[in-house]
Amino acid sequence: MIAFVRGEVAAVTLSSAVLEVGGVGLELMCTPGTLATLRVGRPATLPTSMVVREDSLTIFGFLDEDEKSIFEIAQTASGVGPKVAQAIVAVMSPDDVRRAITTEDVKALTRVPGIGQKGAQRIILELKDRIGPPVGAHHPAATPAASAPWRDQVQQGLVGLGWSAKESEKAVEAVAPEAGDSPDVGALLRAALRTLSKA
Repeated sequence: MIAFVRGEVAAVTLSSAVLEVGGVGLELMCTPGTLATLRVGRPATLPTSMVVREDSLTIFGFLDEDEKSIFEIAQTASGVGPKVAQAIVAVMSPDDVRRAITTEDVKALTRVPGIGQKGAQRIILELKDRIGPPVGAHHPAATPAASAPWRDQVQQGLVGLGWSAKESEKAVEAVAPEAGDSPDVGALLRAALRTLSKA
């Protein structure tokens, strides 16, 4: 089990980052919010979770241990695989997830692409006793990538979470006024997802 990866950021794509560890490039699947904190050529340490399938080995990277634990707990609910678990931590902060589950807020969970009404109810039922109350950990706003065209990052993040290119474009336009001088990709992605869930 790979608990964390520390190394120099060799590349950042729209859905993953490559960290060079001892001459080997490890690809970590990350949320747009996590990717926005990484800089090519700079060292980084990311908590990781490895998902082993018959035909693949995938390593997921996270902003912190809290996000990783929510990703892992979410997958213990029936019907939640790594892709939906990653969508959960992309759309909601760990405390938002705990709050939604402990207060049985089905609506909050259905904002996550891939989770419908029944899925949300099942997650609440199965995880309520395991997830614990919100811990009040404050997630610092992701520092924006210096030259990152945030529109592309947010749009690709939405497409990666299952929305169409057209829907994603509309959502990006809707949140553009919130971007300001130093766009926070993670926050903008969450805002874009909110506009899509209302549509």
